[in-house]
This record gives sequence, C-alpha cells and structure tokens, in this order.
Amino acid sequence: MRILIIEDEIITARFIEQQLTANFDCETLLTVNEAEVHASIKNFLPHLLLCDINLNGDNDGITLVKNLRSEFTFEVIYITSYQSRNIIESALDTKPINYLIKPVDEAAIFTALKLAWPIVSNNILPENSKDPTALSDLLSPIEQKIVELILQKKTSQEIARDLFISPYTVKNHRHRICRKLGLSEGNNALLKWAMYNF
Repeated sequence: MRILIIEDEIITARFIEQQLTANFDCETLLTVNEAEVHASIKNFLPHLLLCDINLNGDNDGITLVKNLRSEFTFEVIYITSYQSRNIIESALDTKPINYLIKPVDEAAIFTALKLAWPIVSNNILPENSKDPTALSDLLSPIEQKIVELILQKKTSQEIARDLFISPYTVKNHRHRICRKLGLSEGNNALLKWAMYNF
C-alpha cells in the first residue's frame, strides 16, 4: 500500500512516517507543503492520504482533498488539532475513513491504520491481476525512480534529497526492492542488478 503524508509540521510528519513503516507493509512519501502535493500524488499514486487539515498555503487540507479527488482516486485520513463541529462536518463531505487528533501518538496511528487497512486494501487490485513479469508492475513508480537514481550511483542521502523523502524511507524502499527482486542487500547487489536489467 502506498501512503502519502501531507503534513507541514516536519517533526509530526517524520514521526507518523516512522510509525507507518515500522508497523505496516507500506511505502510512504512525505510532502511538507501544498506546492509539492500535486506532483507527489501524480508520481507516487498513493492509495491513502494522511492529510493535515491546517496547512500553511492557499488551501486547507479539506479543500486540497476535494480538488485532488477531481483527478485522483484515494482514501483519506485527516490529521488535525481542531475538533470543532464545523470543521468535522466540512471534512465529512470528503468521506474520510478516519481522523488523527494531534498530538498523535503510536497507539493512535496504529489504531487508525489498522481500522483503515481493510477499506483501503479492498480498493487495490490483487497482485495476480497484473503481469508479474513486467518491471513496471513489479516495482512501484517511486521504487522505479529509486532504482534509476541508484543506477546513477547516488547515495541514499542524495536520493532522499532528490525525492523529498527521508533517508529512512529510502532505506525501506531499497529493502523492499531487494525483497521483490530476490536480491541480497549487501555487496551493491541492487546496483549490479540495475546495471544489467534496468
């Protein structure tokens, strides 16, 4: 499952990302401002958005989700420090599958995702519905991009900077790519594979 985190409080965003990758079999991408969101969702094609309602930008998270829904299909969990009735009712128009109230903690994140998981999973095509021999089906768009950058001999830190994600997320992606390809994670195995196959 691919999860896009839209949260402009970087400490909160990193904490959520860390909890997701530690507890769930998912790929994560983090965006910290509204300007990055459209490009991120277009390239990453997330199944689920974790979106802060109070964003620093032209739109709040609810308006942003409404605009994105006209072009993309995804589920949403809102992150908010506000619990006013008006905001909740406005958010309900976008049919979120859950809420996270700040300050978020490990238990809240785990519970929200555990409850959301079956709903989101039902909207994902089964793996065997695609041709598993095709690289584009085997690796997600961001995994393919990471392999391209590895082929350019970029470090995890450089890849993280180029893709606006954390080095921790790059490490998780590399692990999943190796697992999907049946590669060991040592001795530059992924780079060698990319040189001959990508």
